[in-house]
Amino acid sequence: MEHLALYRKYRPRSFQEVIGQEHITKALANQIASGKIGHAYLFTGARGIGKTSVARILARAVNCENNKQGSPCGQCPTCKRLESENDINIIEIDAASNNRVDDIREIREKVKFTPVGAKYKVYIIDEVHMLTDSAFNALLKTLEEPPAYVIFVLATTEAHKLPATILSRCIRFDFRLVSTEKLTSLLQNIFDRENIPYDNDALRLIASAGEGSVRDTLSIADSVVAYNENKITCESVQSILGTTDYDLLINFFDILRDKNIGALLEFVNEIDNSKNLSMFVKELSKQARNLLVIKSCAKPNEILNLPEEAFQKLSEQAKNFDEKTLIRYMQTFGGAENELRYTLSPRLLLETLALGLLEDLPSEDVKKN
Repeated sequence: MEHLALYRKYRPRSFQEVIGQEHITKALANQIASGKIGHAYLFTGARGIGKTSVARILARAVNCENNKQGSPCGQCPTCKRLESENDINIIEIDAASNNRVDDIREIREKVKFTPVGAKYKVYIIDEVHMLTDSAFNALLKTLEEPPAYVIFVLATTEAHKLPATILSRCIRFDFRLVSTEKLTSLLQNIFDRENIPYDNDALRLIASAGEGSVRDTLSIADSVVAYNENKITCESVQSILGTTDYDLLINFFDILRDKNIGALLEFVNEIDNSKNLSMFVKELSKQARNLLVIKSCAKPNEILNLPEEAFQKLSEQAKNFDEKTLIRYMQTFGGAENELRYTLSPRLLLETLALGLLEDLPSEDVKKN
């Protein structure tokens, strides 16, 4: 049987299954249940957080013969027919590759035809910010006064690129990044259903690496599952991600604290032989931020959601740094991510950055060996 990616296999089928966007799904479900449906919607937010999935649910829900709390029932003939990717009543358009004025004029001609076996025709235009100026102008009139049986859903990661004339004609919903806690819970549910053994801390690492994106999180999970033959562990996740374990990051910060130049250069040499330095510098910035959260917040692990063992180790290390120093570390390593993409010597850049963090101390305080 052909393998189906997790993000496709577990794509939500109802508003209730969508995670992290309750402020949107509740509003849409209420509109549908009350019959007060808009003619144009704008879904904006980062990639992989549910914009297209919610648009598809909306398209099925407005046509459902027996919707449940605003969500499609999934059982009526209309729902089953609309689940087909080829149904003519749900038209998905990728504006990245169909962005010319002629493409929009084609839509204007086709909206004149009534839906077949459904109440509404729903046009989902993804990456709508990629349309040309003339294409936006062509879309404007249709978007302003579409036929009663047509609904437009515009999806974009860059709403600021849309003309004000388009924005003013849409009901806007801003999608949020999903919390690590909710992504971890989603992974637990999926892995349990797939009968895949795992460590909870390993799932937290996957969820954290997803950085708020459901699709990215499930794509990483797919890679981890393919790599492992047995139980999903923190070590296997780190191998796939190319990330550094917490002990190495803690050791590096200890070297910075001790101002030991020799140990610092030796450490960078070892890291250069085994890790992606661009990824390592990104993790250093994140480590400084984690320590700062622990140092300054009342309930830090509610924010960080770290594995308990890692949180305890970082809590001990945080005692050795003041907030001003950690902020400087964040600024130094965080600002270096772009430089690392273009430098011919990432190792030299990392050494320069790290040694620069020692330069404000008197020379007698800096250990050379």
